[in-house]
Amino acid sequence: MAVLMVFLGGVLGAPLRYLIDKTVQSRHDSVFPWGTFLINVSGAFVLGALTGATHAHGLPSDAMLLLGTGICGALTTFSTFTFETVRLLEDGSLAEAGLNAVGSLAVGLSAAAAGYALLTWL
Repeated sequence: MAVLMVFLGGVLGAPLRYLIDKTVQSRHDSVFPWGTFLINVSGAFVLGALTGATHAHGLPSDAMLLLGTGICGALTTFSTFTFETVRLLEDGSLAEAGLNAVGSLAVGLSAAAAGYALLTWL
């Protein structure tokens, strides 16, 4: 059952990631990868919230597997973040590469902490 939950979540998360990224990037005339940044930060918030719900409210493990491991795992992506940061460096966009690397980490960790705090508080 666990593998099925992860599989189903991945089936939903992967195309969702693609569609969100393309929609966000089409609205920005910038080399900065806003789509991946938004996806990873929002995914960190959701995963933090799910973890808070698990610890404080007993979210069932199948729900965590479906939503956290499956959807969030397929939705967010470290490999694309890394690729886009390296691409920015190769293109000479040093400020954008630094902002992407440091900003993604700082904002992502803050979003995860906020999601966790919110769901443990509720």
